[in-house]
Amino acid sequence: MQHVVYTEAKASELEQLLSGDKTMIIRSAPDRRVPYDKVKVGDTLFFLRNNGEGLVRARATVSSVFFSDKLTKVKSLELVGNNQDKLQLTDDQVKRWGGKRYVVLIEVEKVIRLYPFDIDKSKFGSIDDWIPIKDIEKIRIPDKE
Repeated sequence: MQHVVYTEAKASELEQLLSGDKTMIIRSAPDRRVPYDKVKVGDTLFFLRNNGEGLVRARATVSSVFFSDKLTKVKSLELVGNNQDKLQLTDDQVKRWGGKRYVVLIEVEKVIRLYPFDIDKSKFGSIDDWIPIKDIEKIRIPDKE
């Protein structure tokens, strides 16, 4: 499976992934939302910035995944804190992702910068920050010569 993943531009998440400083992605919610149970070891993640430019700029391979059971706010924050060395979250990101009932931690490897390309977002009803797809080539917009 492949996934389109939006990274936080303000926190320079994409740059941190490319430099190797950040090796883990987090998603959390009050219930089990995507990517809960959707992402697996060996899947490919394609990264965009959430700044409106809409260009895929990097890819990585999922090396490990953790899906939490229902957590208390304290346990959720503890889980985030225990993985901060890999997550490299800003204080604002800790507030956004910490304290939720369900947490997904996705460790990545082989992060590679790509020649930026656009994707056809009209295929998705609502754009979320994590979109599971079968094949990136089916939504890739060809480069203009």
